[in-house]
Amino acid sequence: MTDDYLFPKDLLYKIPPYQYLHVLNRNTNVVEVFVGPRTYRCKEEEKVVYGPANMIIIPPGHYVIVDNPVCRNLDGTPAFDKFGQVKLRHGDQEVRLEQDPFPLYPGEKISSRIQPLQVVAPNTALRLQAIRDFIGPDKQSYYAGQEWLFHGPGTYIPQKEVRIVHTVKAIVLQPNQALHLRARKALRDYLDHPRKAGEEWLVRKEGAYLPDVDEVVVKTVNAYVLTDKKALHLRAIASFEDCFGIQRRAGEEWLVTRKHCETHIPGVYETVIGEVNITSLTKRQWCTIANPIKKRYEGGGGEVDDDNDPAGFVPLLGKHMIIRGEKNFFLHPGEILSTGIREVYVLGEDQALLLKAVESFDDVVGEKKKIVRRKPGEKWLICGPIEYWPILQAVEVRQLNAVLKVEPLHLNIFEPEILLLALGAVVVLFILFIKLLFW
Repeated sequence: MTDDYLFPKDLLYKIPPYQYLHVLNRNTNVVEVFVGPRTYRCKEEEKVVYGPANMIIIPPGHYVIVDNPVCRNLDGTPAFDKFGQVKLRHGDQEVRLEQDPFPLYPGEKISSRIQPLQVVAPNTALRLQAIRDFIGPDKQSYYAGQEWLFHGPGTYIPQKEVRIVHTVKAIVLQPNQALHLRARKALRDYLDHPRKAGEEWLVRKEGAYLPDVDEVVVKTVNAYVLTDKKALHLRAIASFEDCFGIQRRAGEEWLVTRKHCETHIPGVYETVIGEVNITSLTKRQWCTIANPIKKRYEGGGGEVDDDNDPAGFVPLLGKHMIIRGEKNFFLHPGEILSTGIREVYVLGEDQALLLKAVESFDDVVGEKKKIVRRKPGEKWLICGPIEYWPILQAVEVRQLNAVLKVEPLHLNIFEPEILLLALGAVVVLFILFIKLLFW
């Protein structure tokens, strides 16, 4: 008599190793789990409802998520109710890592396939978010919606209370680069400086920088290279203290030159207006500057010394000054090169310059240094040979060439009207002489 005759196939189950089956007791409605290797004979009131099925095998470095996991006792064994039915945490999940092969108890389900653990590389991190309140393995309390970073290198162990938002990669800052950051909420930065929500700042260190979970990357800022012939024109968009320790007010403008630094990275409250080229005057050139800054006006022109006193760089509106070469300087914010760069007037023997006074002043005339009082609107000639450097109190009307040159008398006549008058006087004198001679 064979086993198949004594035990029909629907009552006798041979369970191989690493397999299991679920058996339902139709009297108690309790499902039991039987694990191989074994041979199980069903009783009259029992029925196999699932299996034989393979146990769940999790290889090293992998994990699986189980829905409706069983409740366990302190010793790790499954907990059963008074009817002998295994207890489940309905609606919950459990992350199971590498372990011995295990069966699924009635009600348990695999929510996803077996997946490898995520390895976080150096200079990267996982942005994590708590989906419910829990106490982590480090005994720290986490609250729903809270976010933090898991820094690499390392292997991230998934948790049922946590979801991965995305992977954060470090930003590599080259020399002469900085990272513009904004705080999402109050925090302490990598230098342990307190930051307020919405505050912005720069990270100037070279190398890889991994933004914190509450730091928003605005942009990467490149430095401006300053030379002896190029400066940087900046404007403050808020009151702050710059990297040189100078207090700036909102709307203030200033220059950063090579005397300050070789390269400059604009701060978060600094707007770059543009680059300013140097103004160079030879010893034969001059220019007029409108609205000169205080230090230049008091110093007589040319380049000014940079210091920590912004009051010295305030433009004096309505003022003018003439700068004679040889000089090199930068025009500071507010200053205007009103006349451009011009050459000195060189007058020959038969040349003259007609000037007009725009205000009252004492003019020094001739080799004897005679003082002549000039009035507004007065015109006079400066005759050559001479070099003439312009002054603020007079404007140049035009340059004249002699229309008549009398060498023996060293006399030059520049105005045609004067020549006509002279000729008229000669004719009148000649007529008088004739009358006296013949009458």
